[in-house]
Amino acid sequence: MFSGIVEETATVVALVKEQENLHLTMKCSFVDELKIDQSVAHNGVCLTVVKIENGTYTVTAMKETIERSNLGLLNVGDEVNVERSMMMNGRLDGHIVQGHVDQTAECIAIDDAEGSWYFTFRYTFDKEMARRGYLTVDKGSVTVNGVSLTVCNPTDDTFQVAIIPYTYEHTNFHAFKVGSRVNIEFDIIGKYISRINQY
Repeated sequence: MFSGIVEETATVVALVKEQENLHLTMKCSFVDELKIDQSVAHNGVCLTVVKIENGTYTVTAMKETIERSNLGLLNVGDEVNVERSMMMNGRLDGHIVQGHVDQTAECIAIDDAEGSWYFTFRYTFDKEMARRGYLTVDKGSVTVNGVSLTVCNPTDDTFQVAIIPYTYEHTNFHAFKVGSRVNIEFDIIGKYISRINQY
Protein backbone atom coordinates (compact mmCIF):
# COMPACT_ATOMS: atom_id res chain seq x y z
CA MET A 1 0.00 0.00 0.00
CA PHE A 2 1.24 3.49 -0.90
CA SER A 3 0.17 7.10 -0.42
CA GLY A 4 1.13 8.59 -3.77
CA ILE A 5 3.67 10.89 -2.14
CA VAL A 6 6.75 10.31 -4.30
CA GLU A 7 9.99 10.19 -2.33
CA GLU A 8 12.28 11.02 -5.24
CA THR A 9 13.12 10.03 -8.78
CA ALA A 10 15.36 7.02 -9.32
CA THR A 11 17.53 6.64 -12.41
CA VAL A 12 17.33 3.60 -14.65
CA VAL A 13 20.85 2.16 -14.94
CA ALA A 14 20.09 -1.13 -16.72
CA LEU A 15 17.23 -2.93 -18.47
CA VAL A 16 17.45 -6.67 -19.11
CA LYS A 17 14.79 -8.64 -20.98
CA GLU A 18 14.50 -12.30 -19.94
CA GLN A 19 11.80 -14.17 -21.83
CA GLU A 20 8.60 -12.23 -21.00
CA ASN A 21 10.11 -10.51 -17.94
CA LEU A 22 11.88 -7.18 -17.72
CA HIS A 23 14.52 -6.65 -15.01
CA LEU A 24 14.96 -2.97 -14.12
CA THR A 25 18.05 -1.88 -12.22
CA MET A 26 17.72 1.47 -10.47
CA LYS A 27 19.83 3.92 -8.50
CA CYS A 28 18.42 6.22 -5.81
CA SER A 29 19.41 7.72 -2.45
CA PHE A 30 17.77 5.06 -0.25
CA VAL A 31 19.24 1.92 -1.86
CA ASP A 32 21.15 1.09 1.34
CA GLU A 33 17.89 1.09 3.31
CA LEU A 34 16.17 -1.44 1.04
CA LYS A 35 15.82 -5.16 1.68
CA ILE A 36 15.22 -8.07 -0.66
CA ASP A 37 11.46 -8.76 -1.06
CA GLN A 38 10.54 -5.17 -0.19
CA SER A 39 7.84 -3.39 -2.23
CA VAL A 40 8.65 -0.17 -4.05
CA ALA A 41 6.33 1.74 -6.41
CA HIS A 42 7.90 2.69 -9.74
CA ASN A 43 5.84 5.26 -11.67
CA GLY A 44 3.01 3.90 -9.54
CA VAL A 45 3.70 0.21 -10.21
CA CYS A 46 4.35 -1.92 -7.12
CA LEU A 47 7.41 -4.11 -7.78
CA THR A 48 9.46 -6.37 -5.51
CA VAL A 49 13.16 -5.79 -4.87
CA VAL A 50 14.98 -8.94 -6.03
CA LYS A 51 18.63 -7.85 -5.93
CA ILE A 52 20.78 -5.19 -4.26
CA GLU A 53 24.40 -4.64 -5.27
CA ASN A 54 26.92 -1.88 -6.00
CA GLY A 55 24.62 0.92 -4.89
CA THR A 56 21.74 -0.22 -7.12
CA TYR A 57 18.67 -2.41 -6.77
CA THR A 58 16.77 -4.55 -9.25
CA VAL A 59 13.06 -5.23 -9.63
CA THR A 60 11.24 -7.45 -12.12
CA ALA A 61 8.13 -6.67 -14.16
CA MET A 62 6.21 -9.47 -15.85
CA LYS A 63 4.41 -9.35 -19.21
CA GLU A 64 1.01 -8.22 -17.86
CA THR A 65 2.62 -5.35 -15.96
CA ILE A 66 4.64 -4.26 -19.00
CA GLU A 67 1.55 -4.29 -21.22
CA ARG A 68 -0.59 -2.32 -18.74
CA SER A 69 2.01 0.30 -17.79
CA ASN A 70 4.70 2.52 -19.28
CA LEU A 71 7.60 0.51 -17.82
CA GLY A 72 8.30 -1.14 -21.17
CA LEU A 73 8.93 2.32 -22.67
CA LEU A 74 11.75 3.15 -20.24
CA ASN A 75 15.33 3.69 -21.39
CA VAL A 76 18.61 3.76 -19.47
CA GLY A 77 18.97 7.22 -17.92
CA ASP A 78 15.23 7.83 -17.53
CA GLU A 79 13.85 9.13 -14.26
CA VAL A 80 11.26 7.03 -12.45
CA ASN A 81 9.08 8.20 -9.55
CA VAL A 82 9.70 5.94 -6.56
CA GLU A 83 7.95 5.47 -3.24
CA ARG A 84 8.47 2.83 -0.57
CA SER A 85 5.37 1.22 0.94
CA MET A 86 3.48 3.30 3.46
CA MET A 87 4.13 2.93 7.18
CA MET A 88 0.85 2.53 9.06
CA ASN A 89 1.95 4.77 11.93
CA GLY A 90 2.16 7.93 9.83
CA ARG A 91 -0.09 10.48 8.16
CA LEU A 92 -1.80 9.64 4.88
CA ASP A 93 -0.72 12.77 3.02
CA GLY A 94 -1.94 11.55 -0.38
CA HIS A 95 -4.66 8.93 -0.80
CA ILE A 96 -4.89 5.14 -0.71
CA VAL A 97 -2.77 3.91 -3.62
CA GLN A 98 -2.43 0.19 -4.28
CA GLY A 99 0.40 0.31 -6.78
CA HIS A 100 -1.80 -1.63 -9.23
CA VAL A 101 -1.81 0.49 -12.38
CA ASP A 102 -5.08 0.27 -14.30
CA GLN A 103 -3.92 1.58 -17.66
CA THR A 104 -1.85 4.25 -19.34
CA ALA A 105 -2.91 7.71 -20.49
CA GLU A 106 -1.43 10.17 -22.97
CA CYS A 107 -0.49 13.73 -22.09
CA ILE A 108 -2.43 15.87 -24.58
CA ALA A 109 -1.80 19.38 -23.21
CA ILE A 110 0.46 21.28 -20.82
CA ASP A 111 -0.78 24.76 -19.93
CA ASP A 112 1.05 27.43 -17.96
CA ALA A 113 -0.84 28.60 -14.87
CA GLU A 114 1.45 31.49 -13.93
CA GLY A 115 3.87 29.58 -11.76
CA SER A 116 2.16 26.19 -11.82
CA TRP A 117 0.95 23.98 -14.66
CA TYR A 118 -2.19 22.19 -15.82
CA PHE A 119 -1.54 18.81 -17.40
CA THR A 120 -4.34 17.19 -19.41
CA PHE A 121 -4.40 13.43 -19.98
CA ARG A 122 -6.53 11.24 -22.24
CA TYR A 123 -7.18 7.56 -21.53
CA THR A 124 -9.14 4.84 -23.28
CA PHE A 125 -12.73 5.05 -22.08
CA ASP A 126 -14.74 1.86 -21.69
CA LYS A 127 -18.37 2.23 -20.57
CA GLU A 128 -18.46 -1.11 -18.75
CA MET A 129 -15.20 -0.37 -16.91
CA ALA A 130 -16.52 3.09 -15.99
CA ARG A 131 -19.57 1.42 -14.40
CA ARG A 132 -17.07 -0.46 -12.22
CA GLY A 133 -15.33 2.71 -11.06
CA TYR A 134 -12.60 3.08 -13.66
CA LEU A 135 -13.17 6.79 -14.23
CA THR A 136 -12.29 10.17 -12.79
CA VAL A 137 -14.57 12.58 -10.91
CA ASP A 138 -14.17 16.28 -10.22
CA LYS A 139 -12.09 16.87 -7.06
CA GLY A 140 -11.56 13.12 -6.72
CA SER A 141 -8.20 11.37 -6.46
CA VAL A 142 -6.14 9.85 -9.25
CA THR A 143 -2.58 8.54 -9.34
CA VAL A 144 -0.41 9.64 -12.29
CA ASN A 145 3.00 7.93 -12.51
CA GLY A 146 2.68 7.22 -8.80
CA VAL A 147 1.80 10.80 -7.80
CA SER A 148 -1.39 11.33 -5.78
CA LEU A 149 -3.30 14.17 -7.45
CA THR A 150 -6.68 15.90 -7.41
CA VAL A 151 -8.77 15.67 -10.58
CA CYS A 152 -10.19 18.76 -12.24
CA ASN A 153 -12.29 19.19 -15.38
CA PRO A 154 -12.92 15.48 -16.05
CA THR A 155 -14.71 14.25 -19.18
CA ASP A 156 -15.49 10.68 -20.19
CA ASP A 157 -11.91 10.12 -21.37
CA THR A 158 -9.83 13.06 -20.14
CA PHE A 159 -8.90 14.83 -16.92
CA GLN A 160 -6.63 17.62 -15.78
CA VAL A 161 -4.33 17.90 -12.78
CA ALA A 162 -2.68 21.02 -11.38
CA ILE A 163 1.04 20.68 -10.68
CA ILE A 164 2.82 23.07 -8.32
CA PRO A 165 6.54 23.85 -8.74
CA TYR A 166 7.64 21.49 -5.94
CA THR A 167 5.89 18.49 -7.53
CA TYR A 168 7.12 19.52 -10.98
CA GLU A 169 10.74 19.62 -9.81
CA HIS A 170 10.75 16.57 -7.49
CA THR A 171 8.94 14.07 -9.75
CA ASN A 172 9.30 13.17 -13.40
CA PHE A 173 6.51 15.60 -14.35
CA HIS A 174 9.24 18.00 -15.50
CA ALA A 175 10.13 15.49 -18.22
CA PHE A 176 6.59 15.18 -19.61
CA LYS A 177 5.80 16.44 -23.08
CA VAL A 178 2.64 16.33 -25.15
CA GLY A 179 2.53 12.68 -26.24
CA SER A 180 4.18 11.31 -23.08
CA ARG A 181 2.56 8.11 -21.82
CA VAL A 182 1.88 7.86 -18.08
CA ASN A 183 0.52 5.25 -15.70
CA ILE A 184 -2.82 5.90 -14.04
CA GLU A 185 -4.53 4.21 -11.11
CA PHE A 186 -8.14 5.12 -10.47
CA ASP A 187 -9.34 5.60 -6.89
CA ILE A 188 -9.89 2.24 -5.17
CA ILE A 189 -12.69 3.66 -2.99
CA GLY A 190 -14.61 4.65 -6.12
CA LYS A 191 -14.16 1.14 -7.51
CA TYR A 192 -15.57 -0.47 -4.37
CA ILE A 193 -18.54 1.90 -4.24
CA SER A 194 -19.30 1.28 -7.92
CA ARG A 195 -19.10 -2.48 -7.38
CA ILE A 196 -21.39 -2.42 -4.33
CA ASN A 197 -23.95 -0.32 -6.21
CA GLN A 198 -24.28 -3.07 -8.81
CA TYR A 199 -25.97 -5.35 -6.23
